[in-house]
Amino acid sequence: MAIVKKLSPELWQIDLPFQGEHEVISPYLISGKDELALIDPGPENVSDHLFASIREAGFAPGDITHILLTHIHLDHAGGVGSILPQMPKARVFVNEKGAPHLIDTTKLITSATRIYGDNMQNLWGKIENVPADRIQAIAGGEILQIAGRRLEVHYTPGHASHHVVFFDVHAGELFVGDAAGVRLPNVSYVRPPTPPPDFNLEEWSSTIDLLKKLHPDILYLSHFGGSDEPDKHLDNLRENLITWGDYVIKALQDGKSVTEISTLLKTRTEPDIQQRAKGDPQIVKRYDLTSSYEMTVQGYVRYWKKYHPERL
Repeated sequence: MAIVKKLSPELWQIDLPFQGEHEVISPYLISGKDELALIDPGPENVSDHLFASIREAGFAPGDITHILLTHIHLDHAGGVGSILPQMPKARVFVNEKGAPHLIDTTKLITSATRIYGDNMQNLWGKIENVPADRIQAIAGGEILQIAGRRLEVHYTPGHASHHVVFFDVHAGELFVGDAAGVRLPNVSYVRPPTPPPDFNLEEWSSTIDLLKKLHPDILYLSHFGGSDEPDKHLDNLRENLITWGDYVIKALQDGKSVTEISTLLKTRTEPDIQQRAKGDPQIVKRYDLTSSYEMTVQGYVRYWKKYHPERL
């Protein structure tokens, strides 16, 4: 069962149960001026929980007028094509680099299958095309007047080449998708999700600089919830991005395989995460559901080989 939390009079956070766990995937719902915006609705296999959550917040799925996507990864946008028939008024806002892969999901599915293999259906459910006439492509730099808010769109590559964030300057609220990494509730550890094929360390560092310059009061993460110390959070993310990257390149230089590096990285980092979680036995599982060690290492390996082959 999904959990709906009212963050302010016109803002809700939805906690979608994913693979039997809560506090993993978090869409946001914004209302105002007879409009209803949904940010990062998640995969198709939790869409019934999404619809129930929208109703619990006092609306109907058919009331959705805008679907805002930070990027097109399946845990954020995999269910968009499937939920649109229940949202006939909704228009989908997505970065121009991601839009073609929603209209024709063939390449998106092929790329994801390389990572998830036979577990695709179990993890994400159906992945359906989005009609081209329901999509509004955005590049970054736009100002969206939606649900009574003025939302700035900023292009934020690093995690993905098609990533954007939505910033309400007036409220100080920055909806960051995965651009600010993963930090689960009550754990002071920001994990870097670095999936292939688009992860780029230099671009992500520049994105972190941009996010800090915006001076938000709070970061609303997709994984998971609000982080009310943005500078500290982003500094932690940058530190871990670099530390994990250095560890992976050293292991590559030592001739280790992706599987071996994943095991070593897990052994190296899990005790720190568990200690910060203060005994929560499920915390490691939930972090892994947001970005597994193998996927993370695959992203780093591809990055080092593509951008810095001289170091290998």
